[in-house]
Amino acid sequence: MADGTAQSDDLARLIAEHRPGLHRYCARMVGSVFEGEDVVQEALAKAAEAWPKAAPLERPQSWLFRIAHNTALDALRHRRRRAALAARIEAPEDPQGADARVAAAASFATLMALTPAQRSCVVLVDVLGHSLEEACDILGVTVPAAKAALHRARLRLRELSVVEGPQPVLDPQMRARLRDYADRFNARDFDALRALLAEDVRLDLVNRTRLDGRKDVAVYFTRYDEAAFAWRMAVGVAEGRPVILVTDPADPAEKVRWVVQLDWRDGRIAVIRDYFHAAYVTEGLAVTRL
Repeated sequence: MADGTAQSDDLARLIAEHRPGLHRYCARMVGSVFEGEDVVQEALAKAAEAWPKAAPLERPQSWLFRIAHNTALDALRHRRRRAALAARIEAPEDPQGADARVAAAASFATLMALTPAQRSCVVLVDVLGHSLEEACDILGVTVPAAKAALHRARLRLRELSVVEGPQPVLDPQMRARLRDYADRFNARDFDALRALLAEDVRLDLVNRTRLDGRKDVAVYFTRYDEAAFAWRMAVGVAEGRPVILVTDPADPAEKVRWVVQLDWRDGRIAVIRDYFHAAYVTEGLAVTRL
């Protein structure tokens, strides 16, 4: 039992140390900070399952990044399969396509123009600062192959020009709901916010815990009410998705510290996804204030 506890503690320390870097990698591999966090969570679940048989490891960081890399590739394959299926069974609604999502940031959109092999090499070496040898260890490729992929990636990135997408448009009803939520939060009217919760509401406090049901999730607002800082919320769009932007009112620059996503059903809040404990997600996240 003691050995198992020690192993679990080792894995927890490894994850805590490298989780922001894992997210930076996965987000750039799949082109989305939100989907990147989903990939990280799936990769960490795989790591936790494999850890008892894998430990002790000579290079645990490489092992963890290799799992994240393979999970990101799986996510890209699933995306391609879904897109191919949709293309076969659905006619486009207009010549521009039905998907109105805005690219998270120019750097993300540009990286997505590379092949997965090129993208993984350039993110590991040029973004995360791994050596070429470490990248080879993570990706399971030879040094010549990694050098070639890195060279082609750098050439392609120099060739690509950044093209800004259209300004995001938010559904008026969703904008009104988010505005009402932000206004009530800023007024510290947490009883009114609790009243908006669906009975089966789900809270995902990313990188910390998950709660289900109105009774348990209601405590979420109590914690904000007891917080030392009176965080302020505003409405915005990130990656084409409606979000709540959280800022410190004492900060003149109004830097976005983290974001909150809300899903609604029948006029009530069905899902809250709060990135308070995963503020690294905001790195590279292009937001538009509304």
